[in-house]
Amino acid sequence: MVRIIPCLDVKDGRVVKGINFGNLRDARDPVEAAEAYCREGADELVFLDIAATVESRGTRLQWVKKVANKVTIPLTVGGGIRHTHDMKALFDLGADKVSVNSGAVKNPELVREASDEFGKQRLVVAIDGRKNPAGSNLPRLEVVIKSGSESTGLDLVEWAKRVEKLGAGEILLTSKDADGTKAGYDLEMTRAVAEAVTIPVTASGGAGELQHLHEAVSIGKASAVLAASIFHFGTVSIPEAKRYLEERGIPVEIQGRQQEVSL
Repeated sequence: MVRIIPCLDVKDGRVVKGINFGNLRDARDPVEAAEAYCREGADELVFLDIAATVESRGTRLQWVKKVANKVTIPLTVGGGIRHTHDMKALFDLGADKVSVNSGAVKNPELVREASDEFGKQRLVVAIDGRKNPAGSNLPRLEVVIKSGSESTGLDLVEWAKRVEKLGAGEILLTSKDADGTKAGYDLEMTRAVAEAVTIPVTASGGAGELQHLHEAVSIGKASAVLAASIFHFGTVSIPEAKRYLEERGIPVEIQGRQQEVSL
């Protein structure tokens, strides 16, 4: 089943959305959004405290608690996670999975430790990537951290393969270049990672219309599609997205009814 996942990027207690990880604008209340997406039939929900790492702090637990108390679907939480005790605190609040990004780059052993302690099925490694021009002396597809503000020099595909070996259960892949543009996912980047690993890869960054969701799966080989703007601002609803994919042969779950359609 291909999963449809709305993303709540939260700052100062509000869901926000920007372009290329910047120019943020208010979208809605996170609890209100979470409840709406559960009713609409979203498969999972991702909650990211996007300022946590930049502000050198942990995830705002009170924000997570409010959302976790209302959701009826799997909840992944990320932002500012640096230690396994950060993860345990989120699990204790009701998170089903945790997403670690900058913390994994700074300390790759965190991935192994978390996988051993909690199980790989509860560990998502988020990877933010950008494309570099030829002659930059940097990888063409490079990992960036701290909300895209810091270069790492890491080759994105090699990093994806490494975190899989360390014990990641999933990869949440976001293109900084495509983020918020509504011009479509970075299909080259998505497919490069999806073909390099065996764990599920969620495409993120750039969804602007229904066709983009289909392309992420059919061309990018993603196992799930994550989007924010198109859902938050009413461009597309979760039921519309699922019907569109189902009609094009993508296996999705619609209101508890599994459609066993082969790609």
